Amino acid sequence: MATMGESPRSPEAKLGMRVEDLWDVQEAQLSPTEKLNACFESIPVSAFPLAPSNQEIEIKSDATLAEAVMKLARHNVFSAPVVDVDAPEDASWIDRYIGIVEFAGIVVWILHQSEPASPRSPSTPTSAKAIAAAANGLSFALELEALGLGSAATTAGNFFVDLTSSELYKNTTVRDIAGTFRWAPFLALERSNSFLTMLLLLSKYKMKSVPVLDLGSGTIDKIITQSAVIHMLAECAGLQWFESWGTKKISEVGLPLVTPDQIIKVYEDEPVLQAFKVMRKKRVGAVPVIERDSGKAVGNISLRDVQFLLNAPEIYHDYRAITVKDFLTAVRSYLEKNKNAFPMVSEYVTCREDCTVKELIQLLDQEKIHRVYVVDNDGNLQGLITLRDIISRLVHEPRGYFGDFFDGVLPLPANTRV
Repeated sequence: MATMGESPRSPEAKLGMRVEDLWDVQEAQLSPTEKLNACFESIPVSAFPLAPSNQEIEIKSDATLAEAVMKLARHNVFSAPVVDVDAPEDASWIDRYIGIVEFAGIVVWILHQSEPASPRSPSTPTSAKAIAAAANGLSFALELEALGLGSAATTAGNFFVDLTSSELYKNTTVRDIAGTFRWAPFLALERSNSFLTMLLLLSKYKMKSVPVLDLGSGTIDKIITQSAVIHMLAECAGLQWFESWGTKKISEVGLPLVTPDQIIKVYEDEPVLQAFKVMRKKRVGAVPVIERDSGKAVGNISLRDVQFLLNAPEIYHDYRAITVKDFLTAVRSYLEKNKNAFPMVSEYVTCREDCTVKELIQLLDQEKIHRVYVVDNDGNLQGLITLRDIISRLVHEPRGYFGDFFDGVLPLPANTRV
């Protein structure tokens, strides 16, 4: 059995050694993947280490979008649960929370305001309709399909200055964009649910984060993110169960899952709002930025970068039309002068095709990123690997595993409204 020294380096490493102990007693005829499945099924999610205190946040439903954006950016998180300020003190969790707000939902709101003029007042029919649709929980996928592409090309830099200083922006609350939330309020686990369940939800079932509930208090005990799982794996380097998997080349575990022709791209001379529209329409969190003449990737832009459009709109004021290149240039210049203002920055990070799973995990954890682009020796894109892809290679779903998913995995209290 591999060891990590006399004492584990972190809570995540302690958890890794717990997996190691279980690994050692698994039946010899089981495959490595079957062994890992059995190990993770034996560990409850309550054992997962708590996130850093600065990342455990909740946002009140009456908070403005401006306050929500600042809080997400300041705490370096993509999303946060929204607490209903009108819920009684003894409310169950399902009535205490109205959902999870994330940068993706805020992008949807901005796209509505960019059609076709900027910015509108709350009394304007289209704006009122958009906010009413959000409040009533209508599908924003349908709203997005109705958005044209022309106005994004003519959106000038002062649009964002006007928008963020408008009464509409100042008065729109998180509750008003509730229609962008994926769940009502969200899909959650109990403390007794297994690691395997959590890993499958974060990979095969495409959840970015999984809240774990304390049913006694009706509150969230912890939120487990894809990034947190990758960090846990990085801390397990040196353990037998991890090394047996992590020392394999990415191609040996079926990565990358996304091939070159499947990668969604934007060109650097396209309007920045067009890039956000593409990401929302294609349901991806980020896209590589391509130089049109050379066809080479020169950057990366993600949904979370919307924070720069809202928190520092003055840096685009002089642009007649903001292209992706303008956006990246302005943001980089701004960050050089305000290094502590925004802890989250999207970077274009690559790995080679002969990279190992272990090297990839350590790269993702070190850079605090959610995706890596696979390139050949000439720098040409050969694929894309996300956190979700890596987790999906770690475990598999047993036949019939989620047969009673909504009855067993989702801890619904009595007399629920769902």
